[in-house]
Amino acid sequence: MMSGFFSYFGPRKDPKQSAREAIVNLRQQLQVLERKEVFLQSKIDEELKKARANAVSNKAAATAALKRKKMNETELDRLAGTRLQLEMQVNTLESANLNAETMLAMKKGAAALKEIHGNLTIDKVDATMADVHDQKALADEIADLISSPPAGTMDEDELITELEELEQEELNNRLSEADHAPVHLPPSAAARDKQPAIAEDDEAAQLRELQAALAM
Repeated sequence: MMSGFFSYFGPRKDPKQSAREAIVNLRQQLQVLERKEVFLQSKIDEELKKARANAVSNKAAATAALKRKKMNETELDRLAGTRLQLEMQVNTLESANLNAETMLAMKKGAAALKEIHGNLTIDKVDATMADVHDQKALADEIADLISSPPAGTMDEDELITELEELEQEELNNRLSEADHAPVHLPPSAAARDKQPAIAEDDEAAQLRELQAALAM
């Protein structure tokens, strides 16, 4: 019984493929209805033209033309209603197809996230982050211990005492140099008299050198 059912309706198709085929078929049918509507409208215009032409001279022909016009208008209204139903169905199918594809994409995304997270839980993440913080604190403490100088190597009191000793030693050296420095007596009158002469001789020599350079 079941095999006959499947053989009658055919093998089951992919829902996405079935939706696409249905949309294509509906749009093709809409095109057929639109062409039919154009044809009926042309017939209505033609019958109306005949009725006007025979309204005075041939009332029977005019009446028949109006009847055909009315019949075509009724058919046109029916086609318009059918076309509206098809358009609504197309929109519904397109929306449903879009929703299905969106849900499929979201489902794949959720599966990917689940695979990435694996066995992770909030408790496991909290525990891991706690371990990370503990290890960082330990690393910082170790780094501080490594970079700190040994105890007693930087005694400030010893540095101050050593600086005072160096300062006192420097003062003693300066006093000693002052005691042994030679005493310079003021120049005698004869020496003072010779100094301008020496300066004048130097100026004369520079003047002669300048004149010789200009002569060249």
